[in-house]
Amino acid sequence: QVQLVESGGGLVQPGGSLRLSCVASGIIVSSYTMGWFRQAPGKEREFVASIRSLTAYADLTTYADSVKGRFTISRDRAKNMVFLQMNSLKPEDTAVYYCAAKAGISEDRLADLYNYWGQGTQVTISS
Repeated sequence: QVQLVESGGGLVQPGGSLRLSCVASGIIVSSYTMGWFRQAPGKEREFVASIRSLTAYADLTTYADSVKGRFTISRDRAKNMVFLQMNSLKPEDTAVYYCAAKAGISEDRLADLYNYWGQGTQVTISS
């Protein structure tokens, strides 16, 4: 049984930082494309970032334009975890953030192609 469990959300002021974590069981994160998505109230779920193996020693990371330069996705193969470091947070980053995994290696931005999802963690940016 596959489980993805997110943590690390919370309330921070604009300009602050948060680090989201996703621990996986039932899959090996280095063998899957791992993604972060978010969904704000009244909006559709949107792609944030993804990471997958490009070679045995390098990963390919992809970011939404809205977070490029502020967010960093990474993974710890030994701990079977994925992280999303979020800096320079803005009120428009407020959303529930979801960790997801898929076996394919194309169209990493499409939520429908992800096979497994976590329950989400709330991120609120407000002064």
